[in-house]
Amino acid sequence: MSRYELKPREDRPEIIKAVVGWDRPLQTFFAQVFTRTADEPEEGEATIWVGTEPGELPTAEAAIAVVAPHAEIPADLAAVLRADMHETVGVRDGAHQAEAKRRLFGSLH
Repeated sequence: MSRYELKPREDRPEIIKAVVGWDRPLQTFFAQVFTRTADEPEEGEATIWVGTEPGELPTAEAAIAVVAPHAEIPADLAAVLRADMHETVGVRDGAHQAEAKRRLFGSLH
């Protein structure tokens, strides 16, 4: 799994951070946006969290589109995320991951 923390846009002071990455076991990219809340003023709460289901965000660009309104996007981010995905081609789930997928999703996909 990869995970990259992105700096909030200057015009979005309520955003603490945005995160994107690749989740090999779920075969999806993911995106999160953490917003400042009264209960969590420093850490924030994940008010946007996409990519928690198998294959939900199939491309790096899809994950970036989720966070782009909230965070600064490095020019090479899509390429870095695609490289993370390609590095995991052929990597198989371990026994515990496979069992968790069967229980959660009914299959290994």
